[in-house]
Amino acid sequence: MMPSPEQLIKQKLLDTAAIQLQVEYWKAGGEKIVFTNGCFDLVHLGHITYLAEAAALGTKTIVAINSDASVKRLKGTNRPINDEYSRAMMLASFFFIDAIIVFDEDTPLLTIQQIMPHVLVKGGDYTIPQIVGAPEVIANGGAVEVLDFVPGYSSTSIINRIRNGAEAG
Repeated sequence: MMPSPEQLIKQKLLDTAAIQLQVEYWKAGGEKIVFTNGCFDLVHLGHITYLAEAAALGTKTIVAINSDASVKRLKGTNRPINDEYSRAMMLASFFFIDAIIVFDEDTPLLTIQQIMPHVLVKGGDYTIPQIVGAPEVIANGGAVEVLDFVPGYSSTSIINRIRNGAEAG
C-alpha cells in the first residue's frame, strides 16, 4: 500500500537518534549534507528562496527548527504564531528538504555536532564568526555559507503588518 501524502511528509520529521542514523546512511552513500536552522514561524518567499538556495549546495538538506519553548525564549511570549509541529510539517512538505529536526536549546550547536554537516548555511544577517557551529564544521573539513536575504521579507514585519491592519506592500 502506498503511503499517503501526509505520511510521506511526516517521515521527514526525525528525532535525534533517527537523524543520526539517517545522516550516517547518507554519508556512507556519498551524499553531501547541508544543514540550516531557524524558527520559520511564518514561512514566506524569503524563507523559500533561502531554503532552496541552501538545498542547492548539497544533495541532502536538513532543517533544524527551534521548539516552541525555544522560540518563546528568543522572540518573546507572543511567538511562535505556528506551533513546532505545524512549522515542521510545512517545511517537510518542500521537496528539496530531506529531514526536519526540532531542537529545544537556544542554539542548534548540539544538533550540528551530532550531524556534522558538509555545509552549514545561515542567512545574510550573520557573518561566519557569528554562526553557531561554524568552527566545528570548518574544523571537520566542512564549509560555512552565508546566503543573501530576499529584501522586504521577514516574519516579524508580516506579524507587525497584521497587527497594525496594514496591507501587504
